[in-house]
Amino acid sequence: MRYRTLGKTGLWVSEVSLGAMTFGGATGHPIWGAVGALDVAQSRRLVDEALDAGVNLIDTADVYADGESEEHLGEILTGRRDQVLIATKAMARSGPGPNDLGATRVHLTRSIEASLRRLRTDHIDLFQLHNTDPITPLEETLSAVDDAVRQGKIRHIGAANFPAWQVTKALGISALKQLSGFVALQEHYSLLVRDLEAEILPMVESENIGLIVWGPLAAGYLTGKFDAEGKTEETSARRSKSSQAIPPVDPSAAAPIVHVVREVAERNGTSMPQVALAWLLARPAVTSVTIGARTVEQLRDNLAAVENPLQEKDLAELDAISAPAPVYPKWINDYSAAVRGPVPQG
Repeated sequence: MRYRTLGKTGLWVSEVSLGAMTFGGATGHPIWGAVGALDVAQSRRLVDEALDAGVNLIDTADVYADGESEEHLGEILTGRRDQVLIATKAMARSGPGPNDLGATRVHLTRSIEASLRRLRTDHIDLFQLHNTDPITPLEETLSAVDDAVRQGKIRHIGAANFPAWQVTKALGISALKQLSGFVALQEHYSLLVRDLEAEILPMVESENIGLIVWGPLAAGYLTGKFDAEGKTEETSARRSKSSQAIPPVDPSAAAPIVHVVREVAERNGTSMPQVALAWLLARPAVTSVTIGARTVEQLRDNLAAVENPLQEKDLAELDAISAPAPVYPKWINDYSAAVRGPVPQG
């Protein structure tokens, strides 16, 4: 395992982190039963395997399996809490009440306390806002989380699924009001969804913010299990079982990319997931790629991506086939940057 620094924190985190979204959740539940539904023993095997491989960052959220994911982690990490950095998130609905969701002071304060209880710990290493809240001012949100930092309940704060403009706005508020600022951003990034390259990627590089990637295999699409119509066997990835596919993928647009991923994998004697993960690990600004698994075999295969970096030819082919269409104003900014310099003389 190799390690990279998490933004400005000085913390070293493993290039591959373990996602705990598959932990817990009753079989038959419309969402969590399809995602994982792993019991404590199954979850423990994945954690043991990951720690043995050098993984030192585990990501979860209060909403995963309605809190069971955090409960599993709390039980599994008892006696070895200091071996890992725990990242969790809050913002999603946690109960039936009108204030049981959002990034308000009330909801976040309750959520932090509940996560600490479930995780059986006195602190969260990285607490992330799980999404934007369109009605709560960022000032209130950041002030509430800063209080938890000052109380020692949170070490660092970050955000997930935020657009670049809201991250920079939050950083400005934090600096102005001397509040704890975002040190990491968790965003979706994959060969099939490269949207963040337009603004988020340049922003995290400019501000030295850690970038943690979720959904690197596009919910199983980059494993090669899906056909040209986006269909797969019933027992494979959660995409085939969920009524809401996240991320949304156009099968016809994905097909040529998946084809090249398969070719690169066959040429190098590796798996398709390893190719997709290795491509991400070669991208600028990526700190850690979070992988979720249901079985130890899946986890081992994914972890092997660290040991099998892609050649320049492989990266070039994957870049070319998956390159997103130019977006405004990036294309005109790039044009301006290319001609920014003195006119050659003589």
